[in-house]
Amino acid sequence: MKSVNRRMNHTMETKRLAKKTTSDRTRLWTRIVLSVVICVMLIAGAGAVTYLIYSTEPVAQSEAATRKSAALVEVTQTERGDFRPRLAVLGVVEPARELILSPRVSGQIIGIDPQFIPGGLVVEGHELVRIDPADFEQALTMMQSEHRQVQAELAIEEGRQAVARQEFELLGEEIEEENRSLVLREPQIEAIRARLSATEAAVRQAELDLERTSVRVPFDAQIMTRSVNLGSQVSSSDELAHLVGTDEYWVMASVPLRDLPWIRFGDRDGTGARVQVYHKAAWPAGVYREGTVARLIGTVDDQSRLAKVLVSIPDPLALKADGPRMILGTIVELEIEGEEIRDVVRLDRQYLRQNDTVWVKADGQLDIRETEVVYRDSQYAYIRSGLADDEDVVTTSLATVSQGLALRVQGEPEESGQSKSGDETP
Repeated sequence: MKSVNRRMNHTMETKRLAKKTTSDRTRLWTRIVLSVVICVMLIAGAGAVTYLIYSTEPVAQSEAATRKSAALVEVTQTERGDFRPRLAVLGVVEPARELILSPRVSGQIIGIDPQFIPGGLVVEGHELVRIDPADFEQALTMMQSEHRQVQAELAIEEGRQAVARQEFELLGEEIEEENRSLVLREPQIEAIRARLSATEAAVRQAELDLERTSVRVPFDAQIMTRSVNLGSQVSSSDELAHLVGTDEYWVMASVPLRDLPWIRFGDRDGTGARVQVYHKAAWPAGVYREGTVARLIGTVDDQSRLAKVLVSIPDPLALKADGPRMILGTIVELEIEGEEIRDVVRLDRQYLRQNDTVWVKADGQLDIRETEVVYRDSQYAYIRSGLADDEDVVTTSLATVSQGLALRVQGEPEESGQSKSGDETP
């Protein structure tokens, strides 16, 4: 009986599961069909809306003519003539004359001039240091005394010679020349005269040593350093001061080799090219010092491979005229006036286009000219051919460039034209 009940329960469970599976499949297919229907309806609605928009949009009609517009530009007029380029280079300020001042005699310093300080300015012949002269005055006195003694001995010996000559003449005897010299005491006279010359030299040396106790400036100078003080004991090997001449400074400029033919040198042509020296870090804008190109140094810089050119700057500390003072060791900017370039057009370098072409406004159109550039300095290009006098060079940068492009400048009326474009489209 229990077995029959189990089979009946199993059969009923199997029928229930089969019925549930069929119901789940029905609901799945219902959802799929419903989703497809909704998608089709959305697509159909979008298509209907799109058709409505395009069917009701107004139709654009083309004009019978189109307007042509010229590019608005700025121009500058060319000028043909003779010009001097200006070469912009850098240089280092150096002293033209400098000296390590040393004493020529030994002794103790007993006097120092108030101007003997770093930065002090002194003129030629000015006494900087006084060395104790006592020993040298005493030496001079001794040499003078010895000199006078030898002078007296010479006078006595000359008197003896005169007496001997008179006695010899009274005797009237003939003797050999060698013996005659001895009789007339000529060897004694020569010996005393030699001693006299030596004492004269000793006196002059003593006077010179005494004079050298006053150490003086050999040229107009500025004191850079001082190495002694009052009471210092010095000798001829000691350093007293470092002096730099104030009459002239040098600027050692570095110049590209290609620019050398355009520079006039003073050692070759008499008067060197004029130079303007600027120091923008220390001097106000537009302030400069003037100088001249002295000579070409026959070497190039090991690192930059630039030629070295010597520029002379007179009165660098502005002691004789108003102007900024130059400082040794500083790097300055120089503008060297080049040799004159004849019969060229000078044009600002920024208006020189690619491959040395120039944009010219000719008859209201753009003319792209090829030019021959003779030289370029830091600001201008010097053009031999390709540009004439009084031509309009375009200074405006254009996005699109083509030969014959229509151009106009500010204030000119804009020209417009008509071009056929076909029938109107309804």
